[in-house]
Amino acid sequence: MQKMAELLRLRDECGEGTSGAAMLPGSLLAGNRLNLDVYPNGCCHFLRLLKEQREDVVQVEFLRLSSNDSLIDITLESLPHLKHLKSLVLKGGCARDEFGCCRHGSLTSLPQDFGNLKCLTHLDLSFNRLSTLPSCILHLPSLSLLLVNHNSLAALPEDFGCLSKLTFFSAMKNQLRCLPQSIGELSMLQTLDLSENGLQLLPEEIGNLHNCTELDLSGNRLSSIPDSLANLKSLHQLHLHSNFLVTVPASLASLPSLSRLDLRNNCLRAIPTEIQALPFVRLQGNPLGETEPSLQAGNCKAAAVVIHSCFSSGSFTVTSEHCEVVLPGGIVLSFPPGAASDPLQIYFKYLEPDPQWVKLRHHDVLLSSVLELQPHGVEFQKEVHIWMPFVSPQTLHQHEVVVRTFSGQSWGDLRTRVKQKKRLMVPMAHCSVLHFSWFVVVARLVQDKCKVPAEGMLLFSSVDPHIKVTFPPGVTKEHRSVKMQVLPVSAEQVGEILIKEECLASPLLCLSQDSLADFLKPVRIQLPLPPGITGLNLDRSRLHLLHGDLEGQTWDDITSQVVLKFTHIYVVFEVTHFSWYWLWYTTKTYIEGIAKKVYERLRLYQVNFIALQRKNDPEQVLLQCVPRHKVEPVVKKLQHRYRGPEPSDMVEMFEGEQFFAAFERGISIDMDRPDCVDGRLSFIFYSHLKNMKEVYVTSPVDRKGQAVRGQVSFYRGAVPENIPEDASRRRKGSDSLWLATLPIKLPQLKPRWDENTGLLCGLSFPPLNLGSAETGYLTQANLLSIARRVGPDWQTIGLNLGLTYQQIERIGHNNREDLDKQILGMLFSWAQQNSEDPNCVNKLITAMKESGRQDIADEVETIINLGRQKYSASIRRVGLEQESSTEDSAIATM
Repeated sequence: MQKMAELLRLRDECGEGTSGAAMLPGSLLAGNRLNLDVYPNGCCHFLRLLKEQREDVVQVEFLRLSSNDSLIDITLESLPHLKHLKSLVLKGGCARDEFGCCRHGSLTSLPQDFGNLKCLTHLDLSFNRLSTLPSCILHLPSLSLLLVNHNSLAALPEDFGCLSKLTFFSAMKNQLRCLPQSIGELSMLQTLDLSENGLQLLPEEIGNLHNCTELDLSGNRLSSIPDSLANLKSLHQLHLHSNFLVTVPASLASLPSLSRLDLRNNCLRAIPTEIQALPFVRLQGNPLGETEPSLQAGNCKAAAVVIHSCFSSGSFTVTSEHCEVVLPGGIVLSFPPGAASDPLQIYFKYLEPDPQWVKLRHHDVLLSSVLELQPHGVEFQKEVHIWMPFVSPQTLHQHEVVVRTFSGQSWGDLRTRVKQKKRLMVPMAHCSVLHFSWFVVVARLVQDKCKVPAEGMLLFSSVDPHIKVTFPPGVTKEHRSVKMQVLPVSAEQVGEILIKEECLASPLLCLSQDSLADFLKPVRIQLPLPPGITGLNLDRSRLHLLHGDLEGQTWDDITSQVVLKFTHIYVVFEVTHFSWYWLWYTTKTYIEGIAKKVYERLRLYQVNFIALQRKNDPEQVLLQCVPRHKVEPVVKKLQHRYRGPEPSDMVEMFEGEQFFAAFERGISIDMDRPDCVDGRLSFIFYSHLKNMKEVYVTSPVDRKGQAVRGQVSFYRGAVPENIPEDASRRRKGSDSLWLATLPIKLPQLKPRWDENTGLLCGLSFPPLNLGSAETGYLTQANLLSIARRVGPDWQTIGLNLGLTYQQIERIGHNNREDLDKQILGMLFSWAQQNSEDPNCVNKLITAMKESGRQDIADEVETIINLGRQKYSASIRRVGLEQESSTEDSAIATM
């Protein structure tokens, strides 16, 4: 405490503590919750609160802190004093670096006395720097949810299985190479996520996870999986994509609850017929039916080595041999023989395309995420080939696809060819590099370029052959690189923007060069006249030649400054420097403002917002921003699984513009999401990427008596850079930020079983008294109370109670839309079959223990013991107490 007080004193002297606290609205404590990861200097606030309101702070049950905080280490020493703590989040990732990546927190270990937090059930240590799992975690007896994602764990402790109450464990994106055998002792584990590690083998004991419903092993280095996985009778989803699998056991097809089997992007050349017949198996990206290439001894250098290294970030080693590497999402790297003289470790990472970093030029369209390859400073002996898949820009006929790379200072375009790789349905952008950097696929306006010598040159546009630029002899002394880009502008586009204004425009021409000096002689430019205008019907007073700056912010009428020559369909003029050029035909006098408005609108996309709820789970909401021409097919594709209001009214957005979705009027979301900013979901609009997110929503409103009629509203975010000043002004101010609002309805909750014990979901049974005088009795009300505790694992419990697979399947099918009815059908079917068995209560307790539901087994034993006590008390009251304890029996009541 003395150290803490000294630290706080130093903070006060610097003025940080006081000013930070003054900025916080009201009390930081919200009942038994303390969320400080959203505040700057959150750890400092915690230490201050612990000093000034210690009695309140030590009662906290839910605590969130950012491990990016500089005071996290000193704060950790105080946390074991919070004896009532149930949920603790110490995540990094709250800050981002200059490339938009989440910064990992500074945690490398935890104090040993963390094991004293006996009430802790939820611990999240994601986005930190843990290389080993702190041993104190193994001493947390109540821990049921553990998250250690995005760390550097190389292994799990051998006695990891001692966490007997663990139901959820996620260690995705670490460096795990193997698993301890004790993992099979986690009998209550329901969800296990070990994706994007380096696992090469799985222990047979993993088949002992009988309660596991979801197992994610994708993005590892598994070449085979143990047959024991067929013992996971509760398994619903098995993710094995992006491994090295060459075979899978046919016994997986017999898993009774399996509804998803993902085997994409492996090395499977043959599949057991039982698995191939499954309707939910996914096999894309496998060399099915292909013969395995034979390698002769001593001839390996001539053969291509294919590596499927499937992480969102990771590394691999290349040598002087030919090596082809397949990364997540289908990116292919090909290292020719001799590209690396010595073994070299290559690192890769996927980054979100943050518009503050990925700078798009006017009329550019983003077609992929950002790939970073390291090391940056190494030069290869031969060019390395990169194939990047991208979204096909089918509607952008005047655009071309290029790979853009970042040099550390600016972005530049690489020479790119579009290819179709074998067995892949998506197009691939191919480039070759000697250095590694950052790479992204974009569509830009088609660029025609040439080197202009002193002798002169003629340059045509490949988009519109009627546009040409003539460089006369003597136009330059040194060679100059000249680039031409053309944006076609149709009469329909101008008419939609300028309603009731008679205006026509030519294609928009952009010329640039690599020199700041003007040309020595005038350069001749030929542009087609606006559509519908010819030299025969031309009114020269209506024709205007406009000159625009490279940002399109200002347009000047230069008609009087140049000599215009006309042919039947062309106009020709001469200039000595390059920029944007645009011909307009109109009666309007202020043509500069009209051109500026049209140019701005040409960069905008008309979009609609969609907010739909799953039919079977209305708390799962899908949000999407869809370009107007795609709305109808997108809604049609989703309507069999989702329902909701009609799409919003049309709004306009720039490529790379940020917007937010806020749930309002009684609807809320998990604030812990990394894409959640001040309670709102953050989006970046890219016209050719999926601007879609699915979220689970909740409501603080009591839904027992009424449905909740809330809404989701969409708001603009940060103003994009390099947009016209008028558009920027329209995006400022509270009213101008709102885009659209769509209704969200959460239905009224069904009555709980304990609130209406006569409601058996349409099931009718005679009164029940299960058990005997020696074991005690269970009644119908007791079973209803037990059913309330059972969840999706009801099938496992039913099998352990002795019901057949056919019975389980029939109950599930007959009540496939209602989990409550499935659970009640299972329990009361078993009760009917065992109503005459005096030992059925003990069988129920045993089945619950075998199913990993010790909590329900304890509840049944409590009910029985309570009934016995009541019966003994009643016997004593009437003086009939027997000496033999074997007659102490009762009808157990709640």
